[in-house]
Order: sequence, then C-alpha cells, then structure tokens
Amino acid sequence: MLALTILGNNSAVPAFGRNPTAQVLQTLEETYLIDCGEGTQMQMAKYKIRRSKISRIFISHLHGDHYFGLIGLLTSMSLLGRTQDLHLHAPRELEEIINWQFKVGAAKLSYNLIFHAITEDGLIADDKNLTVHAFKVKHRIECFGFLFKQKTKLRNINVERTKAYEIPTSFYQKLQQGEDYINKKGTVIPNEEVTFAPIPPKSYAYSADTLYCEDIIDKVKNVDLLYHEATYLKLHEERALLHFHSTTIQAATIAQKAEVKRLLIGHFSSKYEVLDEFRNEAREVFPNTDLALEGICYKI
Repeated sequence: MLALTILGNNSAVPAFGRNPTAQVLQTLEETYLIDCGEGTQMQMAKYKIRRSKISRIFISHLHGDHYFGLIGLLTSMSLLGRTQDLHLHAPRELEEIINWQFKVGAAKLSYNLIFHAITEDGLIADDKNLTVHAFKVKHRIECFGFLFKQKTKLRNINVERTKAYEIPTSFYQKLQQGEDYINKKGTVIPNEEVTFAPIPPKSYAYSADTLYCEDIIDKVKNVDLLYHEATYLKLHEERALLHFHSTTIQAATIAQKAEVKRLLIGHFSSKYEVLDEFRNEAREVFPNTDLALEGICYKI
C-alpha cells in the first residue's frame, strides 16, 4: 500500500488557509517528501508526519513555492539530532544554493545530506520495495515529475497445498518466483496450484507544474493515482498558458488519455477562494477526480 498526505495544495502565494506545494508519500518502510514549499515543516507537525522518518526528498523545480521550506526543514532535522543519511533529489543548481546558505550561516548538519542532481528522464532512486523515475514536464524553467512504482512482490506459499503435493521447503523460494514443481515421478505441479498471487504493485505519479503536455501521457500511463496541477479554471486557459500552468480540463484530459485510475488536482491559484468548481469541471472529463486537500491521506 501507498499513502499520500497533502501538506500544501496552493500555488505561489499562501491564501485562504492553503499552503504552497508539499506532499508526503509513505510505504510501510519509507517516507518520501515531494516538494517543500514555505511552511512545510509546520504542516508536518500539524498532521503528525515525523521528520525523522523521511529518507528521501524530491524537489521538482526551483520556483520558491516548491522549495523555500527546505532549508528550515534540513536545519530542524539537524537541531533535533538526526544521524541517518538523507537523500535529496533535485535540479543541480539547488546544491549550490544549499551550500551557500549553510556557509553564510556557519551551519553544519548532524547527518549526511546526499545530493542527487536530476538532469534527465530516468531512474533516480531504487529502494527495497519501490523505484522512482523522473520525467520532464513543460514549465518556465526546468521541471520534473516523479513516478513512484512498487516492485512486484514474490508469490505467497499455500503451505497446505505444498504439503499435500509433498513439495520440500527447499523449493519454496523458486515457487515464490513463479516456477512450477516437478516431482520424482515427473509430474508437473503448476505454480498456481500451490501459491497465491501477490497483491498487484501500486503506482503514483506527480506531474509538477506544467503546461498541457501530451508527452506526459506515456510517462504516467495506467498509474493508480495521478497528481496533476490545475492552477486555473477553464475560463482562464489563456492565463494558464501565459504562466506555463494547466487548467482543470487539461489536467483531466491527461488523466483520461493516460487511462489512470484516479486523478488528484492541486496547485490552486490564490485568485480562487472556493475550490468546488475545480472538481466539478475536471469531473466533466474524468469522473474519478478529487481535489488534493491539505491534511487528507489518500490511500493507493
């Protein structure tokens, strides 16, 4: 299972109680922070997200509403005595920014901050149970989306059936990998007879700030949950184009064409106080759409 908690769902300027972009994606073993706008660590405290559990941080691009909360968070982790390594994946220029800020403040972290520059599409993280790929989107500056995919799990042993077929435990590992068993008489015992299929792996795609861009479709094809920015209502499509953002209809169209299972929209412009129309418009194109609301945990 994957669980996504929204910490910030607004665009550049905090407004109407909404905060700049930040999300936390959790597995049973790992916690990942996706973007880190102003106020992120306050939101983490509010929604009981433990800083110490974060193993990787992913920054999509270097507009302030996506990373201005980062230095404060990194510093707080150190002040609280963190010792485990922290991996930061971001556009290459961020490393220089961080080093300069720590230098002028004579700050030294209590843990190793391992920087991974994102420069192109491809695999950027490979953990025990999950992989992360970056993909470019179209924004005013270099910007990346992220695809999180659980790894396929091994098949589960049906112990009663393996005993009935007298399959030795030494062969269990091969059964888990999908192999059939051949007994001493040469009889083939089909793998499906003695194992259970694992729960299908889940996937989450975060498309970050972008114009309507059909290049994204292949990158997020068939994901269980897609987050796509929808900064503007369809009435303001020209403004969206001017600022390299998307509308509700455009986000929903990407979800429809990519055949995703569910869509979350966010990064709402501060010109809108009420958000109901965002959901209504997107559902005209892609019915299984919800608003990315702060404090809500979306199970995948």
